[in-house]
Amino acid sequence: MPTSRRVVIVVFPDVDLLDVTGPAEVFALANREIAALEDAGPPDGGRVDGGPQDGDRVGGGRVDGGRMGYRVQLAGPAGGAVTTSAGVRLLADLTFAEVGGVLDTLLVPGAVDAGPGGPVARIDREVVEWVRATAPQARRVASVCVGAHLLAAAGLLDGRTVTTHWSTAAQLAADHPAVTVDPDPIFLRSGNVWTGAGISACMDLALALVAEDLGEELALAVARQLVMYLKRQGGQSQFSVPLSRPPTARRDIDELRMFIADHLDADLSAPALARRMHLSERHFARVFRQETGTGAASYVEAARVEAVRRLLESTDQPLEQVAAACGIGSVETLHRALRRRTGTSPAAYRRRFRTAG
Repeated sequence: MPTSRRVVIVVFPDVDLLDVTGPAEVFALANREIAALEDAGPPDGGRVDGGPQDGDRVGGGRVDGGRMGYRVQLAGPAGGAVTTSAGVRLLADLTFAEVGGVLDTLLVPGAVDAGPGGPVARIDREVVEWVRATAPQARRVASVCVGAHLLAAAGLLDGRTVTTHWSTAAQLAADHPAVTVDPDPIFLRSGNVWTGAGISACMDLALALVAEDLGEELALAVARQLVMYLKRQGGQSQFSVPLSRPPTARRDIDELRMFIADHLDADLSAPALARRMHLSERHFARVFRQETGTGAASYVEAARVEAVRRLLESTDQPLEQVAAACGIGSVETLHRALRRRTGTSPAAYRRRFRTAG
């Protein structure tokens, strides 16, 4: 029986630093939480079954029975120092040739080059070939940020719905027509393959892996240690509605957008919003569209549907309560709005993205 879950994170020149260190920190803190739980012991003083044997050490933390922790290794094309995109150097524990054996989790971050139209995901053929050969040895495979491009190039994403950083989603879809790319969620799971959005979302992906392995309660404890505002669910958008567009030229419109986000159950009809702005309805409609690029009714619906998605992912509230809390009004209206915005029903959305217990 293995004494820890072996996690191998791929590193190579110009890899995104946080995409490597963020998940590694999550796994390390999970080990700390496991050690604290096992040191405290079960309520009845008995042994917790199902994990490593007493006295095993996992990632520097002692595990007394109970739950199996993580052993993180960095693997690169060559041993030694790897310079990341931030200029900070990491030390690879192993060369690709030295990894061998069975893996619990293969984690693949990415790297980008500057292109005339924005970031372009870099495809390192040596990394792609090694990932293709190594993935069958892993219980699960996960990409972080533009690492999805490497998994796709290795043929691991064909027929799957995946996500990646919003800035390279169009490139991924164009390069791999057999892959369905959804640029909105912060992470997605398809069988034993997980894909995550960029930068800070690597922490959310890693927390979801911990939740799958060790339970939601322990993952939340890790999130608290990381001083994360909350443990975001996978279906949450990479951009919340207020952040989906830059600040406008008018402070009063920006303040109205924040008011909408904070008062979703209020009367947010166009006449009510126009009165709040002390404008005629016609002038308000023209100003709001000019500043935000969308109509007020569409903006309000998008904000309410975003709140609906959060509640579907994180609670078991009946649809009547969800609709009321988000100002949608009725379950029928909720169904129509969610299908219009996401192409799916509340039940299907909840099945796909529900992770909390």
